[in-house]
Amino acid sequence: MFSVVISTLNNEATLVEVLAALVPASAEGVVREVIVVDEGSCDLTETIADAAGCRWVNASGQRGARLAAGATAARRGDWLLFLEPDMVLDPDWFREVSKFVERVERIGKGDCRAACFRPANEDTGFRARISEVGVWMRARVLAIAHPRQGLLLSRRFYETLQGHDRASPLADAEIVRRIGRRRMTHLPVRAVRRHVPETGGGRSVLRGWLAIALFFLRVPGAVIGRVVGPSAH
Repeated sequence: MFSVVISTLNNEATLVEVLAALVPASAEGVVREVIVVDEGSCDLTETIADAAGCRWVNASGQRGARLAAGATAARRGDWLLFLEPDMVLDPDWFREVSKFVERVERIGKGDCRAACFRPANEDTGFRARISEVGVWMRARVLAIAHPRQGLLLSRRFYETLQGHDRASPLADAEIVRRIGRRRMTHLPVRAVRRHVPETGGGRSVLRGWLAIALFFLRVPGAVIGRVVGPSAH
């Protein structure tokens, strides 16, 4: 039923656990394939993906181009599920997802409905909870999706939307804007972000918020990419 697409860059620290969460769904025949789209990892990311039986795709450019390459490489699923390489889904996540798919297809809405998950942090403490609230507000109030929420939609719907904007560093938010609030379902499934120390510090955060501000002002994705650089989300 599902083809899973994961965009990676040096994610050996978290990828094993992310893929392990997909195993029960694969055993049930729900996940048909996992496509790992890599930007040029120099750690053990490829080894891990190969051991798990994932299909490996090399891609570069903006985030939108990499996600689109993964969708193009996917062949076996009628539905596409885009996940982050540090995002571990709740146990039995696929049962809730399957119910959503069955429901929208039963009423003939499979080609115009999408879904995402509830973002969560594995870290404890005030800052982690504030981060979760920030992502929730960004999605619900501003209708700007975060990659940590994932994205599930049928291949038919994805093609109708003409896929991810290949020139945009905020491709996740851009495609969700085209989907629209009324066609997006927020599933009661947590996508837990595993903690890995980040590099770039405050500069990376500022680049991300600058990209969001430009996106909210409807600046074209190609222009945002030139201003803030690649993969700012």
